[in-house]
Amino acid sequence: MAKPPSKPPTKPTSQRPVRRSGRPTSETTPVTSSALKASTRSTLIGAMFLMATSAIGPGFITQTTTFTVQLGAAFAFAIAASILVDIALQLNVWRVIGVSGRRAQELGNLVAPGLGWAMAALLFVGGLVFNIGNVSGSGLGTDAMFGLDPKIGGALSALVAIGIFVSKQAGLAMDRIVFFLGALMILLTGYIAITSGPPVGEALKNVVLPEQVDLLAITTLIGGTIGGYIVYAGAHRLLDSGITGPEHIRDITRGSVTGILITGVMRIVLFLAILGVVAGGAKLDPANPAASAFEQASGEVGLRVFGIVLWAAAITSVIGASYTTVSFITSRTRTSDRTRTALVVGFILVTTVIYLSVGTAPTTLLVFAGAFNGLLLPVGIGVLLWVAWRRKDLLNGYRYPAWLLGIGAAAWLLTIYLAVRSVRPVIELFS
Repeated sequence: MAKPPSKPPTKPTSQRPVRRSGRPTSETTPVTSSALKASTRSTLIGAMFLMATSAIGPGFITQTTTFTVQLGAAFAFAIAASILVDIALQLNVWRVIGVSGRRAQELGNLVAPGLGWAMAALLFVGGLVFNIGNVSGSGLGTDAMFGLDPKIGGALSALVAIGIFVSKQAGLAMDRIVFFLGALMILLTGYIAITSGPPVGEALKNVVLPEQVDLLAITTLIGGTIGGYIVYAGAHRLLDSGITGPEHIRDITRGSVTGILITGVMRIVLFLAILGVVAGGAKLDPANPAASAFEQASGEVGLRVFGIVLWAAAITSVIGASYTTVSFITSRTRTSDRTRTALVVGFILVTTVIYLSVGTAPTTLLVFAGAFNGLLLPVGIGVLLWVAWRRKDLLNGYRYPAWLLGIGAAAWLLTIYLAVRSVRPVIELFS
């Protein structure tokens, strides 16, 4: 009797680690290449929006409104210039961290013993104080939306953030919430920009032929967009998701640039929304100019929209600050998920309790935190550029592009100037 034909060999199914809470485990599950690409794309989008929404906080809204009132259409040049510098820095930060597979403080300790822990200490102090301001901003947002007491609103918002981190799939939940709220902020602010009728042509003209160049505005925007923990938020998220190594250069590059562009889009639509109101001759309430501008653009609806935007900006900054600050004081390989979650929850609880006790971060503490963030920026950027230039052994055989190192070094010199500016208020405070 003839033997039955043997079954054709089946094509092996690609496997990858199952990820829980953004971290790979030892279990494996079959996945198709399309599913793997979709997972990578989702993680990349989450990292981009984590970086972007970490930058778009209550201070971001205040800075943009203040400079728009002061400079008018000429502020467009400062926005464009700051975006270019931010891209140069983020390209280097994401690439060095992503290719090396190590967090910023881990690289710091490998460059010089103890340097990474010094970076972590500076970032922790700044993150702690500014997160008090973020919780405060979420409370002000619920007040504008519902007329809720800011302290109650801040406490409820903190519970929302904690709920995200204690969920079974914390990493996925974080990626989705920052994406949704980031997109929501841009869409709602874009609506206000349309209703306010800004002089777009005049703003575009000032991008290339500015009526006024304000270096203070440019440096302030750079510090507000990538200062402190913000510059590391997206890169650390990408690292924790397992997207590392030279083979992911394209994803890393795309993520770093797009994250800054998302922040830039929000800055631009907010600028246009305020500019339309100011150009129409309206006088903004000095106590809360941003809320006043939204209200004058769209009445009561505009005020509610401002509340949503402020709350979304604040709660995503709480998420970004808490996640990134804890990533600086824990190990990616030696710290368990449970310990990391407990530290994040504790961080949010401590900042919320302080906010409920004192109302918001005292001005003096905010000045100190700003100085710490300003000091951390050139130190951290300097460490990563040194790794790119002199520590090829940490880059897994990757040959770092000279052109990228060059623009990173030029932008790094500007961060030194930012550091000098951030320390000056502290000196003035004591004098």
